[in-house]
Amino acid sequence: MKFKLLSILSIFLIVNACSSSNDETGGTLTGSVSVDGSSTVFPVTEAIAEEFGKVEPKVRVTVGISGTGGGFKKFCSGEIDINDASRHIKEKEIKVAQKNGIEYIELPVAYDGLSVVVNKKNDFIDYLTVDELNAIWKYGSTMKTWSDVRPNWPNQKIKLYGPGTDSGTFDYFKEAIIGKKNNIRSDFTKSEDDNVLVTGVAGSKYALGFFGYAYYAENKSKLKVVPIDGGNGAVSPTSKTINDGSYSPLSRPIFIYVNPEAAKRPEVDAFVTFYLENAASLAGEVGYIGMPDKVTDRVKSRYKNRQTGKWF
Repeated sequence: MKFKLLSILSIFLIVNACSSSNDETGGTLTGSVSVDGSSTVFPVTEAIAEEFGKVEPKVRVTVGISGTGGGFKKFCSGEIDINDASRHIKEKEIKVAQKNGIEYIELPVAYDGLSVVVNKKNDFIDYLTVDELNAIWKYGSTMKTWSDVRPNWPNQKIKLYGPGTDSGTFDYFKEAIIGKKNNIRSDFTKSEDDNVLVTGVAGSKYALGFFGYAYYAENKSKLKVVPIDGGNGAVSPTSKTINDGSYSPLSRPIFIYVNPEAAKRPEVDAFVTFYLENAASLAGEVGYIGMPDKVTDRVKSRYKNRQTGKWF
């Protein structure tokens, strides 16, 4: 299934099949399911929502993209049923949820390999080390041109693109490359919409950016992925290297967070159950790596038993 990624953050995908033929042959559930959060998780949730609409055409599923942090703000205040998240919930978000009487069920749904990308015409970068990424992205970095990184590279200004600070991808990259307690440089083009980042990197030979693997997979004709050396040789993100963890330190799980109170509604319960039944296959179709069967079974059991709190 080829997916299309939204380019305007305020737009909501509304999946609601309403044809007379579907009404006659589809499911009997009605109501709505509200999802928001990570642009990284969005392609998986979009694919799930489209397929769910064929089974339960009278249920209206809305999927927003406000970033993991933006989604948690809504989730922890009870505004939405499900949050797409490309990182774990933070302690400060847990405190807000507790204050508002909101519980959560953390459910990993796929694996992602956060991808570092350059322009398709870039002919000088063969790989980057974690130390080089740190030197480029850390606060106070002196890496202004590519020749600052390696002397034999062009004396051309580095144009940086990355997710905004509400993004779980931003948080994960910062922790893995810069360090949890350290700051990232601020002089880069930020967007919660990964399509903006794709366009930026595709438009400049000397650009560098990062985002979820699905966005690279969808734009291979425009972008080149950079192998990353985490200490054991340069490795590119692929289905195999992401799944086995050899693409380190940028492999990670992605999640949905479900409000157990909302899950008491039949339409929400049906959607989450459908999500977990189909995540492994549909994640692969949209550029992510499905969870192994044994992990998927544990996730299903966790949801069935309404086991709240963190998975890890």
